Amino acid sequence: MAKDDAPDPKTSPTSDYQDSESFQVEACDHVFTFYPAGSDRLEALLDHIAQAEQTLDIFYYMFQDDRSGTKVRDALVDAAKGGVKVSLIVDDFGSDAPPEFFEPIVDAGGAFAIFSADWNVRYLVRNHQKFAIADNIRVMTGGSNVSDHYYKPPSENGWCDLGVAIEGEIAEKFTEWFELLSEWSRSDGSQFRRIRRMIRNWDPGSGDVQLLMGGPLIRRSHWSYRFKRDMVKASRLDMVTAYFGPPRSFRRAIAKVAKRGKVRLIAAGKSDIDGTISVARLFYNRLIKAGAAIYEFQPCKLHMKLLVVDDHSYFGSANLDRRSVRINIELMVRVTDQAMAKRLREFVDHLQEASIAADRDWYRQNSSLLRRIGWRLYHWLSLADYRVARVAVAQPSPQSE
Repeated sequence: MAKDDAPDPKTSPTSDYQDSESFQVEACDHVFTFYPAGSDRLEALLDHIAQAEQTLDIFYYMFQDDRSGTKVRDALVDAAKGGVKVSLIVDDFGSDAPPEFFEPIVDAGGAFAIFSADWNVRYLVRNHQKFAIADNIRVMTGGSNVSDHYYKPPSENGWCDLGVAIEGEIAEKFTEWFELLSEWSRSDGSQFRRIRRMIRNWDPGSGDVQLLMGGPLIRRSHWSYRFKRDMVKASRLDMVTAYFGPPRSFRRAIAKVAKRGKVRLIAAGKSDIDGTISVARLFYNRLIKAGAAIYEFQPCKLHMKLLVVDDHSYFGSANLDRRSVRINIELMVRVTDQAMAKRLREFVDHLQEASIAADRDWYRQNSSLLRRIGWRLYHWLSLADYRVARVAVAQPSPQSE
């Protein structure tokens, strides 16, 4: 379904919303399988682990000791007992599960490490990536963490997200990156400069499928730098992002695309942190004036990270906000393929149908002076941390919520 043919989101019901079915795209000598539904993502991850024959290298920003986390951990234990070399790294800030939760993996012969384990400058560097590599030939990545919240259906307000299984040469780049992370995680001291150097010197590959990185205070060798360059002459841009609040130069670039072509943004209408919605709304007005079409997804919390600019598709761990662009360690897969871009835009159409248009009328009704002051305050607090914004400010909700 083309964008212009999609039903009016202001009149579309959301109570009976269903996640899209999984779909597959073959592009650039790779096979990509996209999993929009949480239950499908969990089943695919467990199957991904079960099929491994030699190695499993896994990194997750968040790994919780809940029902889903236990299932994934136990699958890793079974793999290790079966002779697979299992190595798991989790981010210290993002993961809630205590170290003893992972002891069965080590007891079965696997390896476990914590990224950013020491209370020093490295603790400020959060590794927001999510990926699982099997046998150096297959990888699963995307926005989902290992937690019940990411696998629940929309009817239970689970996160609306996107997982991607990839078969092809790019898996070798993931393995190369994991080896660097593994070595860094076992090191002592801050190593802040070292992680920046790792990202700055990272080679994403030169083909139509690239593994792009991002990290603290790095610009030119950054996923966002590549994305920004793609926007320079672009005539079409579709974005689905849980947290929207990019730096000013990116907002200018997006507005320029809107003026010469088409821009569509699907932002969150629900979130675990209301402040993230307020930050996004702070920047709607300029984009609306430039001609961008903005929608807020209604059925459940939105956690997806998907960018399609002309024929270039980006998916991975990064939001389009300052923390993902300037601070967090992120990864995005960039694929240049016209058919994939077309298929992903059709998927965005499905999300748009369950969204409310944040157009000029909506903005006039919901942008009172008090609300705009609140949005601005949330914005400044979010530069430190979204969780600070969660508890620091309370404000009335717009009529559309």
